This record gives sequence, structure tokens and C-alpha cells, in this order.
Amino acid sequence: MITDTQNELSEITLPLIEQIPKTAIGLERHLAIGEVIDAQPEEVRFRLKGLLDSWLENMDKNEASDIDLGGLGCDGKVWYRIHGNKKPWAAIPKTTRDDTNFLCHNILMPSQREFLVENRNLDFSYLIENGDTAKRFRADMYLDMEHLALNMRKIETDVRPFKQLNFHPEVAKALSLKFLKFGLTLVTGITGSGKSSTLDTIIDANNRSVESHIVIISSPVELVHKPQKSIVRHREVGRDVMSFREGAVQALRQDPDIIVIGELRDADTIMTALEVTDSGHKTFSTLHTASATESIDRIIGEVPTNEQERVLNRLADVLTCVISQKLVPTLDGKRALAKEVLITTSSVKAAIRNNNTGEIYQMLMEGSAYGMHTLEQDLKRLYEEGKISMDEALNQANNKKRLKEIIS
Repeated sequence: MITDTQNELSEITLPLIEQIPKTAIGLERHLAIGEVIDAQPEEVRFRLKGLLDSWLENMDKNEASDIDLGGLGCDGKVWYRIHGNKKPWAAIPKTTRDDTNFLCHNILMPSQREFLVENRNLDFSYLIENGDTAKRFRADMYLDMEHLALNMRKIETDVRPFKQLNFHPEVAKALSLKFLKFGLTLVTGITGSGKSSTLDTIIDANNRSVESHIVIISSPVELVHKPQKSIVRHREVGRDVMSFREGAVQALRQDPDIIVIGELRDADTIMTALEVTDSGHKTFSTLHTASATESIDRIIGEVPTNEQERVLNRLADVLTCVISQKLVPTLDGKRALAKEVLITTSSVKAAIRNNNTGEIYQMLMEGSAYGMHTLEQDLKRLYEEGKISMDEALNQANNKKRLKEIIS
């Protein structure tokens, strides 16, 4: 069946490739491919989309989180990330780079293609509809040696129950609009650490428990929250709003209670997040950082030197909670969530104001009464529960020396 799929792909693309001038290379070739694709009848485009969709549907069978294809780096193979590891799908014969070029261009609108050619990268969401059900994917398309490469991440439609995050009651209160009406919460971690899933769980818990208005600004929109007790707006950067910053500023005029800024990517977005929170709103966002102290240092480091003292004072005023997490390979071949949790007590606020972030680690170690703990303490818990190996705990630790000390 897979071979038939590959034969069908070659059957579709071969006559299309022949329409591309042999002298067209680089971006000129992609513009030509786009023109050829846009001129095709719906039947051809539906067949190409159906082939890609069949590879995406296969992700459920493989328990895969991501799919990669196209470009020089994939070597003509389709790759899946399964429980943290990238593996080629051996069942499908190799594709050519032009096969995947056409497959990728086929799912783009002309405006998206124009953005891709200009910026050499495109983030977007992708949808497979089947009757009343729909599967969503977060997609990133980019150039690899002048050919299109594509990564798609499956967006889980089932939100993890809040209780499964095992937050201390004080932390749960800090995350709930019912108990705290304002403040900035950061969910941080490296790419693929489950930040979006954790943030979606927190938003879902508020959606189900508080009558409010939630505005989510994302790039792209991943999980779509169905309104429960709250109005939930989803605004995709590049489609519904021009930037995270503009989305956050515009949200202030939309009578929100909770504002979710998908990522603090730059100084402008960071300053806007602080201002939005300071105006009395509950704000959530993410950072690509591995620990709570690194998150604070990253925010300060992103803003100009002459602004840093003001940002330190404002951050100390508005920061409520930092959750830094990793997905750790387990002994049974799956992954477990390990996290570090910081609550901004008066001592933490003073350390931030004085730019003494080095003091915060000890506060995390000793802050169990507030629900605080370090990543190393959580890795110790997973190790002692028999879920992860000692080697894996050390591999994931931010402070390996401290982990050895607390385990011994």
C-alpha cells in the first residue's frame, strides 16, 4: 500500500516537474513550482494533499509527535519523532527532493508562499478534517540547500487534566484567576519540552472554572479551546494579528481577564508583556530557557542596559510563577515530566530587584512550603520512584553536582 502511495506521488509530480524550466534554480525554482501548482485542477491538488495527510494520519499508529520530510537532510525519507527519538519510516521508498517540493507548495496559499520566499521560513497551522473530527498540526517550512523542508508537530486535542501536573496547592492558586486576578506566569523549557501542553492545561483549567474572557495570541494557533465558562479568543500572528506585541496591546481594548502571549521572543514583546500585566491582567507566556533563574536573566539580558533597572523593578512587581520543565526518557521507553517551580515570595522579589538571581536557587531548594522545588529535586523524585535511570537524571540536570549531593 505504501509503495502504491509512492508510485502515485511520482505519477503526479513527474509531469509537473517537466513544466519547470531547467534553468530555474533556488528561489526562482520555487516561484515556478508555485505557479505550476496554483494552475492545477482541484483533483490534482486533492490527491497531493491526500498523500501528505496519509503520512500525518500514520503518526497516531506510530505514537509519533513530529514528522519531518523534504530537503537534503531527510535523504528522501519521511522521519517521525517517536518517544523523543527521530526515526525514518522504513515502509516508504525514497522520494525525490522535487517530489517533496511540490508536496509542500501544494499546502500553501499564495500569500504564505510569498512570505516563505521572502523570509526563507514560514510558521503556520495545518488541519485535517474528517467528518466531525479534526486533527491540527503546528508546521514549520524552511529551506535546506535550496529545497523545501517541513516539520509538523501533532497538536493533541485532549488536554491533560490539571491534577496530572501535580502542582502544590499554593501553585495551583497562583495559576488560577479565581484566586489571583493579575500577575505574569512563565512556562519555560527547550523546544519539545511540552511547554505548550502545560500552558494549554492551565488555560483549560481556568476556562472550566472561571467566568472570564481569555485572549490567546499564538504563532501559530495550536490547540483550539472550546469556550466553557469563559470566552476564548484565538488570534494567530500573521493571520489575525501582525505580531505578539500588537496582539497584546489590542487585547487591552477587548476587555480581557487573561492574556496569553505565545512566546516572549524579543525586547518589545517582553516590555509589552510587563506593561500588560502591570495594568492589572493575568498574563501567561513562554520562554526557551531551562531554569527559573535563567528565565529571569534572559528577560533582563534582552532589554537595553539603560532599561534594565526599570525592568528588574517591574518584573519583581508582576512576576507570579515560573515553571521550567523537561520531558525525560523513562525506563519503559516513554517520557515523564520533570519541572522546576518558582513562586515569587517577598524574598524572591527582593533578589530580582537587586539583580541577585544567584540567590534564587537556594530559595527554590528551601521553598517547599510554597510549592517550590528545583529541577534536581524533581529528577530525584522520578529516580526514587523508579521511573528514570540515574544516568538519565544526571543527563537532564541543570546542576549535576547538586543532584549527586541530594541523591547521596
